[in-house]
Amino acid sequence: MGPGVSIIEAAIGEAQQGWRLDRALADLLPDLSRERLKGLIGEGQVQSANVGKISVSMKVAAGQMFIITLPPPVPLDTVAQDIPLTIVHEDADLIVIDKPAGLVVHPAAGNLDGTLVNALLHHCEGRLSGIGGFARPGIVHRIDKDTSGLLVVAKSDKAHEGLARQFKDHSIDRLYAAIVYAVPNPAAGTVDTWIGRSDADRKKMAVHREGRGKHAVTHYRTTQRLRDAALVECKLETGRTHQVRVHMHHIGHPLIGDPVYGRERKGFKSILETLGFKRQALHAKSLGFIHPVTSERLMFQSALPTDMQELLSQLHV
Repeated sequence: MGPGVSIIEAAIGEAQQGWRLDRALADLLPDLSRERLKGLIGEGQVQSANVGKISVSMKVAAGQMFIITLPPPVPLDTVAQDIPLTIVHEDADLIVIDKPAGLVVHPAAGNLDGTLVNALLHHCEGRLSGIGGFARPGIVHRIDKDTSGLLVVAKSDKAHEGLARQFKDHSIDRLYAAIVYAVPNPAAGTVDTWIGRSDADRKKMAVHREGRGKHAVTHYRTTQRLRDAALVECKLETGRTHQVRVHMHHIGHPLIGDPVYGRERKGFKSILETLGFKRQALHAKSLGFIHPVTSERLMFQSALPTDMQELLSQLHV
């Protein structure tokens, strides 16, 4: 048994007779959520001497004994790193971070450390939800590396499961501030499309015909007219990859500085170079949800970061 691995035994009782395996184990092991147990079963971490093929949906019988192997929440090569964090809120179950632009959310190819997850492992001393897997402990949702602003991270499995449910049913309040090329006309509206991988470039997302990809809805509102540009608020009804960036590009108003969807327009190059502005002008400014453990309604706000404020000042009419 490797470092950090623990073994739990669970005996099925009369009360769990006939239940699905995941439900029965969740009832016997209240510290492990049903979603976490589903993952462990799928990974082959649940075994039994008197049961042949084990599956999530199998029906259990009284007297059956199951052995659950709990791996450490992260592999040993995902190191805790003392990276400064701006913490907006923290309790026993979750933490809300105001992420700076340039910080990757979780380790992946090309970014094996120096990520938000590395910073959280240090700050939370490894106490993060395991549902997201080895590389993404606690991560319920993401924002792009070069997008700044608010995101919530789960410290407990119960919080992860409850937050994931709210993201799935679109009850999370998310508001973004974006600086876009030109002034939208109409000044406010709704972009309702389907988003999926681009046929031309698999690293990009694109708008597709109905039924292809995932349904995506963004409500936008112009809050400030600028010189050949505008400050726009985008309220997400869904949360698809690059949704704001793709939708604003789709209606002819790509984000200033966006290296993927926002082709540089005449008159902006010198401004961006002078400011050293090298990212999409996008900030997750507001995040609201129901606390998955206490049921308290929480709402958080984040002011525009300095680089976007400087860009705004350069573009004032």
